Amino acid sequence: MPISVVLVDDSAVVRRMLAHIISADPDVEVVGSASNGKKAVDAVESLKPDVVVLDVEMPVMDGIEALTIIKHRQPETVVIMFSTLTNRGASATLDALTHGADDYITKPSNTGSLEAAAREINESLLPRIKALGAPDRPRPVRRPAATPGPRSVRKASPDGIRLSTPRRTGLLRPEVIVLAISTGGPDALNTLVPSLPGNLPVPLLITQHMPPIFTKLLAERLDKASALTVREGVEGALIGPGEVWLAPGGTHMVVTRDGDGRPCLHLDDGPPVKSCKPAADPMFTSAVDVFGEHVLGVVMTGMGNDGHHGAERVRDAGGAIICQDQDTSVVWGMPGVVARAGLAEQLRPLTEIGKAIVEATTLSAPLTSGHRP
Repeated sequence: MPISVVLVDDSAVVRRMLAHIISADPDVEVVGSASNGKKAVDAVESLKPDVVVLDVEMPVMDGIEALTIIKHRQPETVVIMFSTLTNRGASATLDALTHGADDYITKPSNTGSLEAAAREINESLLPRIKALGAPDRPRPVRRPAATPGPRSVRKASPDGIRLSTPRRTGLLRPEVIVLAISTGGPDALNTLVPSLPGNLPVPLLITQHMPPIFTKLLAERLDKASALTVREGVEGALIGPGEVWLAPGGTHMVVTRDGDGRPCLHLDDGPPVKSCKPAADPMFTSAVDVFGEHVLGVVMTGMGNDGHHGAERVRDAGGAIICQDQDTSVVWGMPGVVARAGLAEQLRPLTEIGKAIVEATTLSAPLTSGHRP
């Protein structure tokens, strides 16, 4: 049975273009459309689609209000926001992601032609509809409560994935943490980053798949919510303890050393890696080049396999990898690929990843112990 979709946008031209693109795929069916949030709520109520593609800025009722009502009435309905690449659109989209939206795409800008715009939408929207709207996709457990008491974190995962064993001997604390994240990332980061202490003894570098403007606003929001200093990456910035650096949209953020040998950031304007820019693989690889075995990699919710090659490099060098578990991931693509490859020493639910990072960077126990000795 095809994935059913309702399209919501105040532009009839946009609705027709979206319907034309989506209807060309036999696995997806457009079952309805609406020109504003109020009509969207009614359409979702009557049609009960698998996925709603929802514009942010609309008359009568905007996308945020419509999203809130839709998620309250039918929480299993997948909602993908369709926003403009502007400060206002980015801010509203980030609000939507914290109010239950499952993902977003940005409206094409400066494409030069309708064909280019359609191609851009096709490449970004259809994979999300298929990944998020699949009837057999496990729905994430949002902000689960941490399980009290000792945990055994070196057990096989429910689907039989076996965790890796360390390639190092003795204790080895990381000197940098590199984190890869994509679909579902802003909401997950809003849980993870504020859970970390302000005296985190190493820098945390994050590649979140997002366009320009979005990453700057996300960094500002995380900074306000966290005891850590969170900033969007800048060329040549020295990195140190208690700092979180978010890769700017549209450029890869990698680690290098300045003329005095101090670790710093370099913004690389090279081509996309695995269709992503920024991509996590270059960041992970560069961290290994600078810090060797003293790297902790974290791979969290997201589509695709960005971070897989980087995780291999971290493991080959003697570092460690933590992956978000399937139950709390919006999409278990990126962490699932790494876990299935046998690269992860731990699988942790979202609310325990912060604990795992603190344990790895501050305790005298090996990363894989899961509790104090």
